[in-house]
Amino acid sequence: MNNWFKANGIHLAIIGFFVIICFVYFSPVLQGKAPATSDVLAAKAMQTEIMDFKAKDGKAPLWTNQMFGGMPAYQIWAQYAYNGASYGIRLITSTFPSPIGTVLLLLTGAYFMFIVLRVNPWLAAAGAFAFAFTMYNFVLISAGHNNKVLAIGFFAPIISGFILTLRGKYLLGGSLTALFLALMIRANHVQMTYYLLLSILIFMGIELYHAYKGKTLPAFGKAVGALSAATLLAVMVNAGVLWTTAEYASETNRGKSNLTTTTVVDGGSSNAKAKEYAYGWSQGIGESFTFLIPDLYGGATSINELVKPESHMYKAISELTGGDPNQTTQAIQQLAGNLNMQQYWGEKPGTSGGYYFGAIICFLFVFGLFIVRSPMKWWIVATTVLFILLSFGKNFPLISDLFFDYFPLYSKFRAVESILAVVGLMVPLLAILAVKEAQDGNVDQKTLIKKLQLSAAITGGFALIVAIMPTLFFNFTTANHAEIVQALSQSLQNNTSFAHKIANALIDDRIAIARSDAFRSFILIVIGFGLVWAFITKKISVTMACGLLAAIVLFDMWQVDRRYLNNSNFTAKSNITNHYQPRDVDTFIAADKDPNFRVLDLTVNTFQDASPSAFHKTIGGYHAAKLKRYQELIEHQFSKSINQDVLDMLNTKYIITQDQQNGSYKMQRNSTAAGNAWIVPHVQFAKDADEEMKAISSFDPKKEAIVDVRYKSLLDEKRLGPGTGSMIKLDSYNPDHLVYSYSAPTDVIAVFSEIYYDKGWNMYVDNVKKPYFRADYVLRAAQLPAGNHKVEFKFEPVSYYMGEKISLAGTLLLVVCLGFAFYSENKKKKAA
Repeated sequence: MNNWFKANGIHLAIIGFFVIICFVYFSPVLQGKAPATSDVLAAKAMQTEIMDFKAKDGKAPLWTNQMFGGMPAYQIWAQYAYNGASYGIRLITSTFPSPIGTVLLLLTGAYFMFIVLRVNPWLAAAGAFAFAFTMYNFVLISAGHNNKVLAIGFFAPIISGFILTLRGKYLLGGSLTALFLALMIRANHVQMTYYLLLSILIFMGIELYHAYKGKTLPAFGKAVGALSAATLLAVMVNAGVLWTTAEYASETNRGKSNLTTTTVVDGGSSNAKAKEYAYGWSQGIGESFTFLIPDLYGGATSINELVKPESHMYKAISELTGGDPNQTTQAIQQLAGNLNMQQYWGEKPGTSGGYYFGAIICFLFVFGLFIVRSPMKWWIVATTVLFILLSFGKNFPLISDLFFDYFPLYSKFRAVESILAVVGLMVPLLAILAVKEAQDGNVDQKTLIKKLQLSAAITGGFALIVAIMPTLFFNFTTANHAEIVQALSQSLQNNTSFAHKIANALIDDRIAIARSDAFRSFILIVIGFGLVWAFITKKISVTMACGLLAAIVLFDMWQVDRRYLNNSNFTAKSNITNHYQPRDVDTFIAADKDPNFRVLDLTVNTFQDASPSAFHKTIGGYHAAKLKRYQELIEHQFSKSINQDVLDMLNTKYIITQDQQNGSYKMQRNSTAAGNAWIVPHVQFAKDADEEMKAISSFDPKKEAIVDVRYKSLLDEKRLGPGTGSMIKLDSYNPDHLVYSYSAPTDVIAVFSEIYYDKGWNMYVDNVKKPYFRADYVLRAAQLPAGNHKVEFKFEPVSYYMGEKISLAGTLLLVVCLGFAFYSENKKKKAA
């Protein structure tokens, strides 16, 4: 044991340093604070019903009625108790206060990768700092995209597993690949997993070429076999997650439209609309220079620098407000909100921050392009170039359109700029390999110095030009700058000259921000150049050079990250717990003992706001993947005006409004709400979804059910009666188990105010499984036999329950493989 600590002392010390660094950066957690982000708060609201029943029953339901009338809980919060990766994720996120565990994963994962590449430990630490503290990671944390950052944290460990396997450590490399890939899949961010696997596909293609050229195809074949087995094992571990997600995805707003004519809001049948949706956040071509100069394009969509008294815009606006600080600030805020006059001047609709990889790291990346001889260089370069081109989306559609139209699954993801998360690993990877190459002595000193000078001239020279002559390459105006000036002039009673003065002041502020960061990058490159030069010429030792490089890289990234994630992003945990406070109307509605009714809250953006879900089962809410049929219902029945008939069939019992005069909230009871279930005397058949949607635009849900003709075989019309003297009521409510009782003299058609989803919902009459069908476009209905009976709806998705069994088998197999791999490696070391 002592020998083990002695052999790994440096690694333990560096990891310990990582822990200290994280606690220093996120020092508010020591005061019991936590990140207060909109996404975290929204998730808390969405999970309300799930967590309430989990606390009550000890088991979380797989369905929730808390938003959009009802939807599977898979993409909100679901237990996968037999999935071993669930416990691994919990270990990462719960051992340390949020978000320290996630950042430690980023640091240690990258450090492990560099150690696998046989990099000096302190140099490996420099690479870990560069990757973990990449601006995008911290912007994601500040926005609350925790799963996304968690998935990014497994990039480096998975690559490490591939490298070990390709080196001939088939069992160890394959087992580690299976472990880290299983954890990444469980992090449940399919887009990041997809992007990494796309980069690995390029990696394996290049390795295949070198294996063919070097006549090592048999060894490569063994590695491919081991990695294929590892991938299959990771999929087995996550069978429940993947199966339920795949099953649900086809039914969501990302899937195919049910209608032949639709306005398509969130992707769908129209390829052009789907592409427009996916390309909504495309990286501007010029914005890529923010890799080197962080706030070249103004940074985030904000006015932080503009409201400072020394800013040009503040001084210009002060002339209008007489120098009153409050009025000046309010005027700037109004211009930002109404005319989009903000610091950021790129082409995205808005941004929380860009992609800064570090000035020194970019300088060393260029250095690596000249001197690195490893085959990995070509994988890094190919991935970096391709992914940058793909990130341009609509700004350079030539490549993006090819992938969108022809590459499997690529079209399912939005915000194409986020593919740069992989580039955020590629850039520091080549940068660190460049320093390693210089250390290994495979390139003569004279050549190294020459290439080092050229690299500094390219990166430092560009930064210096931007600092001295910023308008040489950039105009610092948005694409609609002329329209903004015109609108501003009109708001100033056609005072065109003053409108131009304010607009020019804004441009001057953007230039000042860019020049400041350009000078900063230039100075850092000079420092980096001097450090690497001293190392190459043996003026300082390897250990000192690597340690100083790690410190400077950390300083660089830390300073920029603090602009986007700092102590102000944290608040007391009690503030998060008690963030949603009930209004009087919420308290009144909560007193209603009916266990299952819905609420329409018109005081918020009904179908884009999660807050009502904190208190009510709402017909609105927020989720990126709502059911496609419900999305179509929103577009056709609620977008232009609210269809009262549809409100009634959804059992919308209360409507919340706000008085525009005094701001008070009002609650109106909807007396025509149809209830939890009801008997209808008539059925009207529709030939397709279009006719069904048209029919519910004006109908009486209590008197007729609109049913697609495809379900006609499930009705025996000869046995049906008018329903006179019948009754049905809800006796017991659980989100995924509803119990009704009814009485009917003849067979009747019952409509249930529950969202139709045939991938798991089963109906039982007196414990005997019976068929049901869809009615009124989104609801469930069934023909019920005469008499007094009990009806149950149970959510029993095979994808979840069978998936859990496969997950258990995969978990056990993975544990055995890992145990045997480490045993074998230890045995080999002892033998050696």
